Amino acid sequence: MAVPKRRQSSARRDKRRANWKVSAPAMIECSQCSEMKLSHRVCKKCGYYDKKKVIEVAK
Repeated sequence: MAVPKRRQSSARRDKRRANWKVSAPAMIECSQCSEMKLSHRVCKKCGYYDKKKVIEVAK
């Protein structure tokens, strides 16, 4: 079984872990109402997805 020869320092470990950052969600403009929405999801304002009416939205 492979065992590390020397313990890795905490600074070296933390440098490696520093790249785990949260990115902002991908927002796009709705093709129907020009409202910003999450990509690959139905627009909450107009109910359209891929230029097709998917859900009825109460006004």
